[in-house]
Amino acid sequence: MSAPTPQQGRLAHAPVVLRGGRWWLDGGAGSVPASDPAFTAVLDDFALSMAAADQAVANLLIRQDEAPCVDPGGRR
Repeated sequence: MSAPTPQQGRLAHAPVVLRGGRWWLDGGAGSVPASDPAFTAVLDDFALSMAAADQAVANLLIRQDEAPCVDPGGRR
């Protein structure tokens, strides 16, 4: 099994974009490629962590929607 790769697009709330498998620093004056391997590895790890967190929240919301409205303890 191969290692997961980050999804293409903008990293949430950050001025970086993943395009064509390459990270770009994106600013008002334009974009420049991020070329430092240590920096791009951190971006990859952070993007993967964000995607995993988003999936975990989505799973919780699905489970919450499937749960009964009232449990025996009177709490939801």
